[in-house]
Amino acid sequence: MNSRHAQARRRDTTLRLVLIGTAAGVFSGLFGVGGGAVIVPMLVLWIRFGEREATGTSLTAIVFISAFAAVLQGVYGNVDVLSGILLGIPAVAGVLLGTRLQQRVHTEAISLLFACVLIASAIELILQ
Repeated sequence: MNSRHAQARRRDTTLRLVLIGTAAGVFSGLFGVGGGAVIVPMLVLWIRFGEREATGTSLTAIVFISAFAAVLQGVYGNVDVLSGILLGIPAVAGVLLGTRLQQRVHTEAISLLFACVLIASAIELILQ
């Protein structure tokens, strides 16, 4: 019985991950966001990942999402490669700093800061 329960749980988690990935892909293709803005909250709320585990998992998924989305956007002529490079190179330094900082901050503070960023982004988009 435990084996059957464990299999059902794995199947449920797998389905949820597929749904989260699909939502992230749609948001990424439509709005240019989807990784952190969609995956992290859904992993935390729906699958009960810890904040750090959700962040790391999201970043792994973003590698695939962003590469594929960039190619498709390039096909439509929507990519400014030089600007992308100029954004990407210093972003690596930001990733190093942000990851180091994340390991030193309580997960509750990370969640609160992330929620504030999402709220501020929503307000900014509404006011435009």
